[in-house]
Amino acid sequence: MAKPEAFRIKPTKSISRYFSESFKLKKVREIERNLVSVLEVSREYEVSSTAVYKWLDKYSLYRKRQVRQVIEPMSDTQKIKDLKAKIKELEQMVGQKQIQLEFKEKMIELAEQMYQVDIKKKLGTKLSSGSGFTDHNTGEK
Repeated sequence: MAKPEAFRIKPTKSISRYFSESFKLKKVREIERNLVSVLEVSREYEVSSTAVYKWLDKYSLYRKRQVRQVIEPMSDTQKIKDLKAKIKELEQMVGQKQIQLEFKEKMIELAEQMYQVDIKKKLGTKLSSGSGFTDHNTGEK
């Protein structure tokens, strides 16, 4: 049986990193334009969300103008727009498939009328078992 010590997370040595002023400014501008969220920046660059909020406090144009900006909910706006666009695209695909299906059904219907053959199999009809000349089908041995 495994020992509990095997499952404990071993502390890793923290690495001190430095982000340039231009990098921080760039990320703050992306957040302000709702291209990314604070959480996304935090996860992508493995920095605490507190640090990202400090960047916002220091470099944000809105902060300097004393304008309050709601960051997290607005960052979802782009995702919502993308999802709505995807829904619209899928609805168009479903519409095209429906038109194709109706077209094929109409073609089958016209072919049945023209050649006077039942192309569509009715529910419950058995498929033919072949030519009927095999010993197995005739019951002969």
